[in-house]
Amino acid sequence: MTIEDRDNAYLITHALAKDTLSRLRDVETEQVAFRKGLVKLGRICGYEVIDGAMGTEYVPVRTPLAETTGERVKGLDDVVIINVLRAATPFVEGLLKAFPRAKQGIISAGRDETAGMNEDGEFPITIDYVKLPEIGADDTVIVADPMLATGSTMCAVLEHILAEADDFEDLFVLSAVSAPDGLVRVAETFPEADLLTVAIDDRLDDDGFIVPGLGDAGDRAFRTT
Repeated sequence: MTIEDRDNAYLITHALAKDTLSRLRDVETEQVAFRKGLVKLGRICGYEVIDGAMGTEYVPVRTPLAETTGERVKGLDDVVIINVLRAATPFVEGLLKAFPRAKQGIISAGRDETAGMNEDGEFPITIDYVKLPEIGADDTVIVADPMLATGSTMCAVLEHILAEADDFEDLFVLSAVSAPDGLVRVAETFPEADLLTVAIDDRLDDDGFIVPGLGDAGDRAFRTT
């Protein structure tokens, strides 16, 4: 098992996940390699969710030579992936390689950088667009955003999701890099969510950016810096 319980979050410790994240952190990693790295990391994380959180069932299988028993993952057709625009787009592309039949939702959310953090370490959040599929009782919901910093954006996103559907099998918040403050905020506000991340970094700086982090994932992936 390569998912470890770390109080407010579960840490994905797969060697390839850590290797890929290290390449993403590198300031010398240019746009194409960065995007491909996010795709790769999303795929690895998707496989880890399958291995660590989804059950299997025995099924009859007929090979070219004989009847035998095989094992299949349960619930692969009952997955909803929520893309938190825009940085999560390549991350979700990788997740879809693990969950090719997943339903997809989109929430465009961003924090107001000009306003700065308030005394509680939160940013004002603007939600520009929401399009969610129907979420059923048997669904596993994965909300993907590469960076979980203050947790302000994720809390706003989860509020919208739970306002439309709160009766589903599992809820996962998946990120590549997280700050302790954000993990605590989301865990306390939404205890029903399981938080998954590849790294828990040291801290937030005065501007609310994760340190050491990997910079602005959206800017690096879409070359807007």
